[in-house]
Amino acid sequence: MSLMRNIARSYRAPGEVVAALARGDLREPQVLFFALLACGLIYVAQWPGLSRAATLDPSVSFEQRMGGALFAVMFVLPLLLYAVAALLQLGLRLFRPVPGVHVRLALFWALLAVTPLMLLQGGLSALLGPQGLVQAFGFVVAGAFLYILGAGLGAVMRLAHGPEQKGRG
Repeated sequence: MSLMRNIARSYRAPGEVVAALARGDLREPQVLFFALLACGLIYVAQWPGLSRAATLDPSVSFEQRMGGALFAVMFVLPLLLYAVAALLQLGLRLFRPVPGVHVRLALFWALLAVTPLMLLQGGLSALLGPQGLVQAFGFVVAGAFLYILGAGLGAVMRLAHGPEQKGRG
């Protein structure tokens, strides 16, 4: 299925999407692509808000703000994502061991799936500024991320240990 259809389907059945991706010919470059694509879209989502902030406070230029955002989102965020994935994998070992690539897939896919909401939030921040509605929409984005991440982690845990449980019964 196409990337956009999978993203749209992730809001209805995130576990199925992550399980289908994990069952396919999954390799680390594909998972890394999901992370870098999500980071690129998050960077783009920040542009309207950065433009508004530079207009309201010209002491820091738009280019300086863009450079800082580029460094943070495209260089630091991927490293943090890998660190969070490692911590998630360690935490999941308490229940069942799951392959690291599957944990990274669930995390990176959840981030990629919520980027359309982040793009919408970026547009709202440009139109409305830092108001309560924009901040409340941030909670919607965070909730969607946690929902997709939880369902994805559950799917890869079932996928990693599905045949074992059937053999025991």
